[in-house]
Amino acid sequence: MSTITRNKTKYPGVYSIKSNVHVAGKQESIYYIRYRKKGKLIEEKVGRQFQDNMTAARANQIRSFRINGKEKSNAEKREEQHKNTKRWTIKAIWETYQKNNHSADNFSRDDYRLSKHVFPVFGNRTIEEINPIEVDKFRAKKLKSLAPATVSDMLSILRRLMNYGVAMGLSNPYTFKIKLPKVDNVKTEDLTNEQLSNLFTALEKDPDQDVADIMRIALFTGMRRGEILNLTWDDLDFERGFIFIKNPKGGKSINIPMNKNARTVFKNRVKTDSAYVFPGRYGGKRVEIRRTLNRIKKEAKLPPDFRPLHGLRHVFASHIASSGKVDMYTLQRLLTHKSPSMTQRYAHLRDEALRNASELAGNIMENIENED
Repeated sequence: MSTITRNKTKYPGVYSIKSNVHVAGKQESIYYIRYRKKGKLIEEKVGRQFQDNMTAARANQIRSFRINGKEKSNAEKREEQHKNTKRWTIKAIWETYQKNNHSADNFSRDDYRLSKHVFPVFGNRTIEEINPIEVDKFRAKKLKSLAPATVSDMLSILRRLMNYGVAMGLSNPYTFKIKLPKVDNVKTEDLTNEQLSNLFTALEKDPDQDVADIMRIALFTGMRRGEILNLTWDDLDFERGFIFIKNPKGGKSINIPMNKNARTVFKNRVKTDSAYVFPGRYGGKRVEIRRTLNRIKKEAKLPPDFRPLHGLRHVFASHIASSGKVDMYTLQRLLTHKSPSMTQRYAHLRDEALRNASELAGNIMENIENED
């Protein structure tokens, strides 16, 4: 068995050994130092002759610095590096995601679902520490008490954060798919004339007219929650009669017409120093309106499963489609749907209106014929 030979140098506590590396026909030396610190004997590598341009003199200087506390030992450097290395848990990734995505909507809703449901189970885990069996158990447990759409939403947020962590190099890729519950996305909400009348009364009576106006705009324009809360005064073109929607869910920014009802709501609003049409606290973007929405919904005696804002978007679309006066492409543009298939849920309402119009035409012809 071969033994490693330590070669002394002219400097006390500095020695070298020969490596298997040869450069220009010369065998490379690896330098080590030995010293005591706080009574403990320390022996550590300081560098290679060719790769690190290390010499016995440089090794001796490093030894002196470490004895006098001017430079940390290799072990101390490793310990410090370990302390400074951030552990990228799901919570930590969420904090970074929010900082780097200032324009994203619905942070308050996502934060609520993460804090209440996801973080208690996965918040302090890194992506590598999450396994598919635990995710399956989490989904199954939540489905016992929550709607599939809600569970699907929270799992989508978890998946988004995991994908973000991998994309940002904060974790190695995970090797399993997060299965989402099946959700019926074709649900179309509508209100009867009586329910709409009750809603208008409730909106008029509610003390929070800011949120009441937000609901009115959702009903009069079909805009999404995030699109309404993102509105600034610069987005409203009263002269040409358009509302500019920045980065809608459907894709590119777009102008939609400002009808007279929406114009009245906007014109009656009191401008503040904030750029937002519906500002939140301290003039910033408003994020939380859930409590007032539910209060108005309860006062108007709307159906329990009716969604106060998204449902009004459906009411807007349903009334237009059932009028029979607007084609599906125009409705798609008004709703800023990316795909025509998303607008097709309202097609049957338009078909019914056309059928009624056809029956009306038939009755007119029949009356003319009978007169003859």
